Amino acid sequence: MYGMSGPYLIRGSVSLPEAELMWRFSRSSGPGGQHVNTSDSQVELRFDLARTEALPEVWKQRALERLAGRLTGGVITVRASEHRSQWRNREAAAVRLAALLAEASAPPPKPRRPTRIPRGINERRLREKKQRSETKRGRSARDWG
Repeated sequence: MYGMSGPYLIRGSVSLPEAELMWRFSRSSGPGGQHVNTSDSQVELRFDLARTEALPEVWKQRALERLAGRLTGGVITVRASEHRSQWRNREAAAVRLAALLAEASAPPPKPRRPTRIPRGINERRLREKKQRSETKRGRSARDWG
């Protein structure tokens, strides 16, 4: 495809395979005046996540799990129609798909190791709490009269 600035990197050396991208073009709504009524500038990009060989198996499983709500028969669809030119919409759709796959296939965050609060800090907190409670108790109108 001429002029396309591919390959679209997902993460590391893994990129979107140009051969597995399915493009569809339709007339876009929005700005563009009379021009918009004649040009197919809206882009719909489809990628068969369930059948792709481009992603490592672990990434694929992770992405299938996390994107389950967005998939239609294992295929993910991204639309772009914010630009007037079809070429720029293609760029936008491909970049969006790559970002989506990168996020969905990312490894889960490391579990947080709970740390212990030093005893001194805890004691100081309790001491200040007690002082505050004394101050407030001293304000109560019990002994006034």
